[in-house]
Amino acid sequence: MREVWQISFAVSCIKLLLIPSYHSTDFEVHRNWLAITFSRPIEQWYYEKTSEWTLDYPPFFAWFEYFLAKVAYYFDKEMLRVENLNYASEATVLFQRLSVILTDFILMLAVNKFCNYMKSAWRETKTTDVSMFTNKALVLSFLVLCNFGLLVVDHIHFQYNGFMFGILLWSITCLLQNQIIWSALWFSVLLNFKHIYLYIAPAYFVYLLRHYCFKSTDGKFQWSSFSPFRLFSLGFVVIYVFALSFGPFLYLKQVPQVLSRLFPFKRGLCHAYWAPNVWALYNFVDKILTIIASRLHLTTGAPSAVMTGGLVQEFHHVVLPSVPPIATLIATLLSILPVMYYLWNISKGPESFVRAVVLCAFGSYLFGWHVHEKAILIIILPLCLLVLNRREDASVFLILSTTGHYSLFPLLFTPAETMTKILLMLVYSVCAFSSLGYIYKSSWNWKSLPLLNSLESLYIIGLIPLELWNSAIFPLCSSSEKYPFLPLMLISVYCSVGIIYSWIKFYLITLLDKKVKSQ
Repeated sequence: MREVWQISFAVSCIKLLLIPSYHSTDFEVHRNWLAITFSRPIEQWYYEKTSEWTLDYPPFFAWFEYFLAKVAYYFDKEMLRVENLNYASEATVLFQRLSVILTDFILMLAVNKFCNYMKSAWRETKTTDVSMFTNKALVLSFLVLCNFGLLVVDHIHFQYNGFMFGILLWSITCLLQNQIIWSALWFSVLLNFKHIYLYIAPAYFVYLLRHYCFKSTDGKFQWSSFSPFRLFSLGFVVIYVFALSFGPFLYLKQVPQVLSRLFPFKRGLCHAYWAPNVWALYNFVDKILTIIASRLHLTTGAPSAVMTGGLVQEFHHVVLPSVPPIATLIATLLSILPVMYYLWNISKGPESFVRAVVLCAFGSYLFGWHVHEKAILIIILPLCLLVLNRREDASVFLILSTTGHYSLFPLLFTPAETMTKILLMLVYSVCAFSSLGYIYKSSWNWKSLPLLNSLESLYIIGLIPLELWNSAIFPLCSSSEKYPFLPLMLISVYCSVGIIYSWIKFYLITLLDKKVKSQ
């Protein structure tokens, strides 16, 4: 669709302007992976450890880096030497930035495919208003392709999330078009690029089993309708993709080594910077109780690292019980059980599947082990697909995207990027509120933001003083050196409230809304 390519061209120009921006250690991670796959034989890929940033993505991504390295050689072959740690010549920066921009073309294709599918459903109301907000394809394209989180994480911080979200969106659209085998194939491919998408695998498993391997007559489920052939077809596709991915390492008898890199459970409950989830609140309560217990002389105290380095190294609980990995697994499974039941017994339409994808991502993000803050994008981007269907979903999206995107601010901590991240988020948020508010006939006013009630609006507006405190006031305080973790903690805790609230609200909309049940 024309709208998709218009937005794609505009956002690509912005991405080019971001090339000189700050980049994180993830830049060196991927440069090192280029070097490993280029200069080491395949049997050494998952053993190489010259750098601390060892290869820990599935095999398809390793091959992706391998083919990128073939092109990188013509930019600066020095970047392909494993021994050149932290190498970042101008040619290296240019190549890696361009590689992210160009591979985003897959996301553009996927958005175009989805918009073409939805074109018949988006029956635009005839109006004399020529506002861009009347064009739903344009709005959807903007929300996905210009997503603030993708711009920050991929094109400043540095990662390759765009093209992988493109594969996910392509898979979801195939499912919406009833191309079940193709949907399963592309999702299997995605899992072999980045295993974090296991978060949403339960939604795929339950929906495909229920709606492809079984049939319903007059809306009634029948166990006798089970089709072994269809189950075999799905299984064959999944096994075929995984065989292509892991086959060489199975032959080399290295699968256990690969899996040990993919699932390093020796890491702590939380990432160095706490993702704003349930465990961030749990850690916060533990810190508060520790302070109270210390002042009341109820405890002998804790190592100083617990109080002054809680967000820059592994966190140790002092008052509350430590949380083992099995507890997070149980909590995650319990959080998705209601939507799995709903997907099997109640839902009938593909919209229910997209809702289940979002809720599975929510559950894993809120209750998972060692969750990275960047994983919030796995919730926000699929949710974009629902915002033009109903008002309530748009409301949840505005709360979640604003809160979740703000939680990414600490990723860009250098002063040079301060105005960039503020302006980018401001533009995206204003456009999102304005466009969705226009579609659902909800305007800006002094009491509330579009589509939000007064309390929700107050919470979102509260992000402004929070950022002023963190960026302008706190650095001038005498306590800033003693408690350097405080701004990060405030962001994690404050954003946790909004994300958990969005999860509860979206769950209730999904399980209680008669419109969804009657599809």
